[in-house]
This record gives sequence, C-alpha cells and structure tokens, in this order.
Amino acid sequence: MSDDQKIYIPSTPLPAPRTGLLTAFDPGTRALEAGFQIAPQFKPLPVDVVFEKDVAVTLRDGVTIYVDVFRPAGADKVPVIVAYSPYGKGQGTSVSVMGVFGLVGLDNSIVSGLEKFEGPDPAYWCAQGYAICNPDIRGIVDSDGDSVLWDRQDGRDCYDIIEWLAEQDWCNGHVGMSGTSYLAASQWFTAAERPPHLAAINPWEGVSDVYRDLVMRGGMPDTGFAGLLQGGSFFGKSQKEDILAEAAQYPLMTELWENKIPAFGQISVPAYVVASYSNTLHTAGTFRGWRRIASDQKWLRIHNTQEWPDYYDEDNVEDLRRFFDRYLKGEDNGWEQTPRVRYAVHDLQGGDKVNVAADQFPPAGVTSTKFYLDGRRRVLTTDQPVEDVAAMYTVAANPNAVSFLVRFDEETQLVGYPKAHLWVEARDSDDMDLFLLIQKLDAHGTPLAQFTVPNQTAMVHDVTDHGATILKYKGSDGRLRASLRHLDDALATDEIPAHTFDRVEKLSPGEIVELDIELLPIGLAFHPGEQLRFVVSSRNLLGTMMPGIQEYVGANKGQHVIHTGGQHASYLQLPLLTV
Repeated sequence: MSDDQKIYIPSTPLPAPRTGLLTAFDPGTRALEAGFQIAPQFKPLPVDVVFEKDVAVTLRDGVTIYVDVFRPAGADKVPVIVAYSPYGKGQGTSVSVMGVFGLVGLDNSIVSGLEKFEGPDPAYWCAQGYAICNPDIRGIVDSDGDSVLWDRQDGRDCYDIIEWLAEQDWCNGHVGMSGTSYLAASQWFTAAERPPHLAAINPWEGVSDVYRDLVMRGGMPDTGFAGLLQGGSFFGKSQKEDILAEAAQYPLMTELWENKIPAFGQISVPAYVVASYSNTLHTAGTFRGWRRIASDQKWLRIHNTQEWPDYYDEDNVEDLRRFFDRYLKGEDNGWEQTPRVRYAVHDLQGGDKVNVAADQFPPAGVTSTKFYLDGRRRVLTTDQPVEDVAAMYTVAANPNAVSFLVRFDEETQLVGYPKAHLWVEARDSDDMDLFLLIQKLDAHGTPLAQFTVPNQTAMVHDVTDHGATILKYKGSDGRLRASLRHLDDALATDEIPAHTFDRVEKLSPGEIVELDIELLPIGLAFHPGEQLRFVVSSRNLLGTMMPGIQEYVGANKGQHVIHTGGQHASYLQLPLLTV
C-alpha cells in the first residue's frame, strides 16, 4: 500500500517570517466593518464581513483541523470558495508572502491581506456575495494529524471540509474551489473524490502528477523545489511527509506516486482551468489535467504572464466571478457562450496575442509537422536527410550541446504540443540525461526572451540570466533520462509522449536507442526572417524555477551522440498553425 511507503519526519512550528497578524490561535466570531484594514499597506474591506476564526472541523478519521471563514454580513445564504493548501491560513500579512509579491512586482495594496497565499481575496469575494474558507489542513499550524504533500488524502480531507461547509446555516449549499499552485493541484484531488456539494473548480496553474512534475521530471531526481516546498511550507505540531526521502528510496513509479496522481476520469464538475506556457513546474501538469478530466463543461484560458499577476488581475477576477456566478449562484449569465479555449501567442518582442478564441487546444488548423535534424548542416528541414550523420558533444567539454536552426520565410505560428523523436547513443556511459530547448531567434540570430512579471529590475535580470524561469520565459523545454524511455501505451499519443517510469533500461556500448521527449506546450509567433533554434544538451539549459534553489546537474559523462538522417532520422515535431 502507498501508506506503507510514506516516510515521515518531525514537523516544526511556523517560523516568524511565515507568521501573519492572524496566525495566533484565537477562536471566535468577530465583525469586520467596511473600511477595515488589517494593516496600512493592504486594501480595506468594501463591505461588512463576518470573520469566524479557528473553527474546528472534524475529518472522517477523527482528526480535528481549523478553518477561517470570511462571509458577507447579512441573512442571505451564500456560496463559499475553498482555498486548500498547507500555507498557513493567516499568512497573508507575513513577511514571506509580502516578499513574494515584491519579487514579482505586485503591490500589496491590490489585496486585503486576509487572503491565503495564492488564494481568493475575501475583500473582493465577500463584496460579490461569496464566503471564503481558508483551512489549515491536516498537520498544519494548529491542526492535528500528520501532513502529506499533494496526495489523494488531500482530496478526502477537502471532501469533508466541503460537506461541512454545505451544512452551515449561512451557506446556500454550493461550494467552489480556486487558487494557484498547491491550491490548484488540490482541486484535482478533491474533485476526483466527488463531494456532493462541490459545484465548480478553478485550477489556476499547478502540478497534476507529483512524480512527473515535481520530483522526477523526465526521470531525473531534480528535487530542488520539492525541498523548498517541504522545508519551507509544511509547519505544524506533529509530523510531515518527507518527499525527498521518498524520492530517494522509490526512484521508479510505485503505488506511492500513483496515489499522488488524481483520478482525472472521476472529475465531472464544471472547471475553469488557467494555464501558461512558461511555468516549468506547472505548465505540463495544468495542460494534462485539463486534457484528462471527464467534465464536459470545461474551459481553458492560456495567458502570457506569471500566475500571481494573472490571478489577481482585475479583469481576470471578474471573468472568474462570471464562472462562479453561473455554477455557484445559478445565474443565467451566458457563461456557456465563453469560448472553450482562449489561448495566447508569444511574440517576445511586444506583440503578444492573448484571449485568442478556439474550440479546442491545439486549435483547428494546427498540423503536427516533422522538422528533421540534419547533423551535417545543423539545420532543421521538412525533408528527411538521406545521409546518416551524427552530431555529438563531450559532456565535460564546452560546448556540451548541439543545436539546429530553421529560418521561417513567412508568418508562422506554433500553437500546441511539440515533441522530439531522437536516435541517441551514449559513449563511455550506459545512460544519458538529456535537456532540450526550443528558442526563438530574431532575424539577426539573437535569442529572444520575455519577462513574465512586472518586476524587471537589475536584481531580476541577475537571477534570470540562468534560472528563475517563472520570472522570464526563454522557450519550451523538455528533458528525459534515456534509461527511463519506455513509453506508456495507455497515455502516450503521437503529439504527447508519456513514459511509465517503472523500469530501467540501460544502454549497451554502441547501442542506438529511440527517445520520445515531451516539450512544454507552446504558443509562439515567427515573423519572416526569424529563426527557431532547437538545442540538445547534457546540462540544464534554463536553470531552476525559483531563485535560490539547488540546481540539478545531469548524471552524465563521456560523449552524447545524436544520430540524424538515413535510418536514424531524428526529428522535432512542431504544431504549425495555418495563418
């Protein structure tokens, strides 16, 4: 059983930088009048709010947790939105959260400080006739039990919270969920449990497979952010799950990791899913979740920035309100006429397109087109090279990468799922960690990139030269460890490779093997004369997702050989949109 494979370590109390003005345990109900400010730098409340603090909720196994509820004053019954995460429910005014806002360039005045980190703001939602529930989940701060990290246990616990909320005399019986990152991932797990009173979800960028997205992307033990998450977000009185020890002890897919994948086929509630192309932690998982959920009422919006500015943008909050008004209040407001897909196309030179309407993703008109690697000329070509030519690099040398170019002579858009099909060989080694990148170059060959956040200070330039991928978009990347190349026949498609990660198949001397490698979804425009560069390397080309995280170094040595043409026709498959 997966619980038998779980490893726990002692938890610790919430440290000072994570402590907010409302963190201290203080049960009771208080009235917050319109104009109330938790602190001068935050938005005042526009309406009278009832604040129920540290309300005890008993879960099905007898564990007691504590929730904060903010609801509009008055006798009307209202729907409630849950922000489910391990981030302490009183952290909105903490130094840590204010620091994150500063990192991306958001002013604290856009929120009330009553919101949970990455969650909906009670100041706005109470004024619109909604309640907000911020739980301290199992094992967090004052709540009892041992905490887990992105697990089906989250789904069961949130089921119990939702059903408890639906019974409250102020609730109209309709419950929704919203939020980014952990708050998004928890929605997949919860909706898969099918709580009767869950009426709609809003996953706004988050992982949907802990093994493939968080600890072992491409089969590589890249646990830098997992360490930050485990060590910096799970604080409580008892124990917490040690995801790092689990990754070390169970490096292949086991029941432990399978129970950290939501049962997507059980998710049938209306879903408004928000994604981007640029988040190297969240992008693959968000698109995966949207594709695989069973709901026939699902909408996808793909933006061109970073999730926090996007989540708190006034127009986007109003858009989300229309969705919740339809499914939590039952208003006939025409939401169903909203395009099922609204996608973005990056230009990287100031000409991005956003909210492009479509019925599907990739949109109609996209053709998956093979661009073959030509090792002799180092170009990408739609004609398969006849000659078998190898391109290679030595891991310990500089450069330890090979790249291939194609110049577009007419307006070209790539919208959809790229993948690489490579024939590779390892010399003086029995394995290879390969890192891939699709870059856009201008007509002069200069690589283009784009900040995804308002903060574009000198400091942010420094941290994004290599790393901090959430702050600057440099292209679509992918990675795979060659020995974990076995495809999952049940999940893999021609557009999107998926691997079982349940077996190790080392390479023999002289053996040439086929790899199918997923790259992150893409929306990228090329004007005449501009180029695409495809890079294959033994090193992490982009660096870490966040500043200050330990970077994974590929487990490589010897020489990497990328075979091209002839019987080993490696190619990059790109989603070309006819424009």
